[in-house]
Amino acid sequence: MNRKERRAAAKLAQTQRGYAPAGTRGGADFFRTGLAHHQAGRLAEAEALYRQAIAVEPSHADALHLLGVIASQAGRHDVAVELIDLAIRQDASNSVYHSNRGLALAGLRRFDAALASYDRALALRPDRVDVLYSRGNALRDLGRLEEALASYDRALAARADYLEALFNRAVVLQELGRPDAALATYDRALSVRPDSAEALSNRGGALKALGRLEEALASYDRALVVRADFADALFNRGVVLQELGRLAEALASYDRALAVRVDYAEALCNRGVVLAELGRLEEALASYDRALAARADYAEALSNRGSALKALRRFDDALASYDRALALRPDYPEALSNRGPALHPLGRFGEALASCDRALALRPHFPDALTNRGGALEELGRFDDARECYERALALTPDHAKAGLNRAFLLLLTGAFAEGWPAYEWRRKAPTWMARSFAAPEWAGDDPSGKRLLLHAEQGFGDTIQFVRYARLAAARGARVILEVQPPLRDLLAESGCAEEVVAAGEPLPAFDLHCPLLSLPRLFATTAATIPAEAPYIRPPRGRLGGWQRRLPRDVPCIGLAWSGHPAHAKDYDRSAPFAQWAPLLVLSGVRFVSLQKDVRDSDAAAFGNSAVIDLRGELKDFADTAAVIAQLDLVITVDTAVAHLAGAMGKPVWVLLPRVPDFRWLLDRDTSPWYPSARLFRKSCPRDWDEVMTRVAQELAICGGRPLAA
Repeated sequence: MNRKERRAAAKLAQTQRGYAPAGTRGGADFFRTGLAHHQAGRLAEAEALYRQAIAVEPSHADALHLLGVIASQAGRHDVAVELIDLAIRQDASNSVYHSNRGLALAGLRRFDAALASYDRALALRPDRVDVLYSRGNALRDLGRLEEALASYDRALAARADYLEALFNRAVVLQELGRPDAALATYDRALSVRPDSAEALSNRGGALKALGRLEEALASYDRALVVRADFADALFNRGVVLQELGRLAEALASYDRALAVRVDYAEALCNRGVVLAELGRLEEALASYDRALAARADYAEALSNRGSALKALRRFDDALASYDRALALRPDYPEALSNRGPALHPLGRFGEALASCDRALALRPHFPDALTNRGGALEELGRFDDARECYERALALTPDHAKAGLNRAFLLLLTGAFAEGWPAYEWRRKAPTWMARSFAAPEWAGDDPSGKRLLLHAEQGFGDTIQFVRYARLAAARGARVILEVQPPLRDLLAESGCAEEVVAAGEPLPAFDLHCPLLSLPRLFATTAATIPAEAPYIRPPRGRLGGWQRRLPRDVPCIGLAWSGHPAHAKDYDRSAPFAQWAPLLVLSGVRFVSLQKDVRDSDAAAFGNSAVIDLRGELKDFADTAAVIAQLDLVITVDTAVAHLAGAMGKPVWVLLPRVPDFRWLLDRDTSPWYPSARLFRKSCPRDWDEVMTRVAQELAICGGRPLAA
């Protein structure tokens, strides 16, 4: 029995006014006194007196009926049905008996039987608007929404200001996908009772469905003025704020809802989503766990928990969480789709593909699953099929940033530069893109002669090092280039002659006429594989940094620099960073000295690194100018795909780059050299997660060349 029905049940005793009590005078007296208690809300006293009336006269229909009503009010709906049935045996013509029997049956969730009782009540008294309302509720519970709407409309035709009927009519209209009509009905309800917090809150839901988010937010705020502790309004307000991208406010709204209802599972789950979007993954995980403590079978929370664990690089745990969600709901396409990428770090690409295929079997037009399927196909080397998946996702959702960016990466990886560089502009729609606003226009590639052109870094250190080469091309076209870079690169690039002026991000910018992000320059210069500006060196260490490092490093044996891990937040760090212990086949080679180019050593590598003979420079490398000065003293650099690889290549230093089987786009496919860095040799994994074979090949090559390799 819902809230409106309980309110109706509380008033049922009042409907007995005017009845002519049956039976003896004693029975009538007991009944009359019981009715007074009932109407005053003294149910125990009323129940005792009704029982006395029945004891005097077992066939006292009204006493049997109202005894049933009291049972229903106490939640004993089965007892209520039995008692009211006894009353109906005495008097089958009483509409009230049948309608209250319907309410008790609805409390037992026997909605078909309740509907039959309501229809019998209406056959006896067609003008009963309360029964028409209750009938609409039963039809709604049966999923017969159009019939429910018609029943509410019949009630409202008789009483236009029937608030409960207006409210539930609007709810049904929302369920029918007619939010505009629902909104109009909520407004009618609010004209009857302007301070109805429920109507104001649900009105916000209708406005949200219409995409009128700011108005929805205002409606929730009005509801909260009426009832500050309205948990559902606070929750729905958080949902709207989340959609508006106002994450901190959304989090605060969920927290307010949880202050009212600590076990509000939906608020805990959505709170986790917001925390994850804010990068607060451990807190997100804790919020999902609280949601699951409140509702152990909450599949959405388990799926979202899996995504948080995946972002935390806890891939086995993520997979287990997705699988728990799917055990509860095997036909859950989101969990199946998200499960796919969680299998990548485990090297289980065939299973990842199968998981995405199951998602698409359930929902064929699911762009996220198509995009994740494309990722699995790439790892399996099925690049044409992967591209088709990304393009199908974009056909379904033209603004799908992940699909657009993945397609761009794939085009560039396969050397399709003419399509790839324009497609790479999709990165501006990714959540990680840091949009910047400048008074000066963005350079479109037209003649920049005499103009001050700001080129600004936008991604990682390696990206800046790789694409800063285009600054000289812009200068060759007459631009006066200003370069804004990450602070650790400032001194290095200032000394390399890349631009007239180099500033660190966060410092005041000089005046400029045009601007352009660095990674848009290959598009503006229409770069092809044949026209990559690959002259090296184009970066040189500051002269003032060289002397100290010349004295610091040994000169009697070949020196080889090592870098084995990149930034742990990289999406594919599991595939590109190599645990230090796996470098053992190199470190046993005699006649060479190894030098660490790592500024940071992970805790997981600390013991193996500390027990090695590799020269540790961590405390001495202040910035990339120092790293470049060290590289200048070395005979060779061996590195995974990190900024060190780009720096050594930009300096023209022999560099061996250890790569995943399917690497980042800039290293292309199936090559052992790089068109970007002529001094680089590329060593690729032959299978996922397997560095051993790569290290063996590198050790063999190193033994052959004695640590002093020629450039590739």
